[in-house]
Amino acid sequence: MKRAGEHRKLLGVDKNVTLKELKTIYRNTMKDSHPDKFANDEAGKLEAEEKSKSVIEAYHFLVSINEETQEKYKEEYTETITKSNIQDFYLEKAVLKIQHLNGMMYEYIGVPRNTYIKMVNSDSPSRFARRHIYGNFIYRKSGEVMAD
Repeated sequence: MKRAGEHRKLLGVDKNVTLKELKTIYRNTMKDSHPDKFANDEAGKLEAEEKSKSVIEAYHFLVSINEETQEKYKEEYTETITKSNIQDFYLEKAVLKIQHLNGMMYEYIGVPRNTYIKMVNSDSPSRFARRHIYGNFIYRKSGEVMAD
């Protein structure tokens, strides 16, 4: 949750921002801090590059957890969490990454270490996730693993 808050603060938005508003804010922010505006100022250019990277990361993250994005992929997500068991999972900086047998990967943000440990020690990580992870944490799709 802290990460989402930091990204919202950077772009000056709240959690109810629409995708259209987010895109406009992103574009305007990038215009103001684009490295090309600092052609003759090397220090300013480096600073602008760093800010641009942060803005891009914030934008992509906020788009991925936005309600409109979640709604768009809800059917795919629901099918994955109800019909496909977990193949692998790990926790990294309070982000639980879960890979399903169908190749879908999702990140759950703000998962406490003790919840992860309980999942590791459970008889069925898939059943544990259905009861304690899905629906309790902000999530985003983090990729698909292509079948060989």
